[in-house]
Amino acid sequence: MAKKKLQRIAELLSFPNVYQFRHDLKGRWGEMVFKNDHPITLELACGKGEYTLGLARRYPHRNFIGIDIKGPRLWRGAKTALEEGRTNACFLRTYIDFLTDYFETGEVHEIWIVFPDPYPNKPKEKKRLTARPFLERYRAVLVPGGLLHLKTDDDNFYEYSLESIRAFGGTILQAVSDIYACEGLEEEVTGIRTFYEAQHLAAGKKIKYVRFRLPSYE
Repeated sequence: MAKKKLQRIAELLSFPNVYQFRHDLKGRWGEMVFKNDHPITLELACGKGEYTLGLARRYPHRNFIGIDIKGPRLWRGAKTALEEGRTNACFLRTYIDFLTDYFETGEVHEIWIVFPDPYPNKPKEKKRLTARPFLERYRAVLVPGGLLHLKTDDDNFYEYSLESIRAFGGTILQAVSDIYACEGLEEEVTGIRTFYEAQHLAAGKKIKYVRFRLPSYE
């Protein structure tokens, strides 16, 4: 297994749709990577990039970037994108902590956070992707009024996220505690299922969803 991971990481370096340590792309993703000025959506902690690819297939005139630090996982999404000839999806290997090193103010139009690690232990609260330091980073790269989406199976993380967003001054546009018992949701919320979502549903867990905006800078 370790050998396979190392092979995938090595192969990842040769993929033209995977970027690492490319700080020169900050503010220039549209120009240098996608060769257009279409809106950019990020999937954070994207794993195998299932949501990145699912959205890219649905919206060919928008650009999508999956971000994760784990190379073997990114390998799967990047390879699938190459096999499909998908030019509106690419991947960035980095920690979410360094988001502002790679994206300029207002460069991103939308962010998806799909089944992130809930970090249930209190000492690790700052690692949660809806903790205040991360919300600050998102606000720094989003266009004013840019949308954010969260999907999770974890009840405590769901409630924590709602509290964190409100404490930050954000606006909750929609909060659903069970997306498959709710009518009228956007198809992209229920129509794309990741490996982890399938596992959660099989275990009888309810999938929660939050759509929100963050306050603009004064």
